Amino acid sequence: MPECVSGDFKPLSISEMAARVATDIPEGWYVNLGIGIPMLVSERLSSQREVVFQCENGILGMGPSPAPDAIDPWLINAAKQHVTLRVGGSFCHHADSFAMIRGGHLDLSVLGAFEVAENGDIANWATLEKDTPLGVGGAMDLATGAKRVWVVMEHTTKDGRPRLVRRCTYPLTALGTVKRIYTNLAVLDVAPQGFVVTEMIPGMTVESLQARTEAKLFSAL
Repeated sequence: MPECVSGDFKPLSISEMAARVATDIPEGWYVNLGIGIPMLVSERLSSQREVVFQCENGILGMGPSPAPDAIDPWLINAAKQHVTLRVGGSFCHHADSFAMIRGGHLDLSVLGAFEVAENGDIANWATLEKDTPLGVGGAMDLATGAKRVWVVMEHTTKDGRPRLVRRCTYPLTALGTVKRIYTNLAVLDVAPQGFVVTEMIPGMTVESLQARTEAKLFSAL
């Protein structure tokens, strides 16, 4: 976590958020990373750790981004970004890849989101012209097929609106599937009573975090 600045708090960068998620992924898990900040998780995972990243376009054992002089133009992830293949990695048909997802074979899906509700509902796509992504893609399959779902996103929108809400206002991706949320201000678990704060950045208080959150917070600190 970054140090406080002048007695105030310093939110995590998106790279630091991805690194924070990476530290919590257990050895040996099979993990799918959603588009956006989640894609950075593979970049921040130590090469000495054995986590198998699955990509819905047919990669099992996806590695981080290649060096500029080592790009394979045919090796891309679901976001059409160039990636690498770790030792032991493999390719499969698109249908087989989704069979892994829908069959409950993934230990974890890490997704971005517009909003997460206190009961674990997730909204991470929209049909508005100005929003990205425009379609749901494989998010519904990932949010319901994986054994657990973690979300990584900024705590508020650019104009300060809370993303952790009582009820989602965007079109829903899945109902009650999110188990944990990583933001640039805190880590929260979704429990029967609602959002439980398990970690905060230095300088942040529960009261200050609550002021940036629509849903009621419960502290485990």
